[in-house]
Amino acid sequence: MNSRVRNKLIQLARTDSAPISYRRLINTTELGLNLDIKHEKQLLGTILDEISEEEHEENRPLISVMVQDKKNGQGDRFYKLAEQLGYGDWKELKNDESFKDEQIKKCREFWMDEDNYKKYF
Repeated sequence: MNSRVRNKLIQLARTDSAPISYRRLINTTELGLNLDIKHEKQLLGTILDEISEEEHEENRPLISVMVQDKKNGQGDRFYKLAEQLGYGDWKELKNDESFKDEQIKKCREFWMDEDNYKKYF
């Protein structure tokens, strides 16, 4: 798991910030990936999937909800991961704006809690 990316997403959740764009995440965590290169874009997706899978296994919110495409919001990959983790059909989740908003809210509430932050950061 990439701890720099996880830490940045936790920081965003704790500061009540809007989700960060993929490009900004790459720049602020110094990943050095180029989203114009297909396999590097897929690598970023894999990094985010691994982080959210681990968070889910530990009964924590899907922290990858804190990163999204600047223009289009959450991509299909986030919703497909949510489906794999048992949240429901990915297409229905994508069409339900409240799902994304609820995941962001859960992340913020969880990571703003000092006890959770101290225990899991």
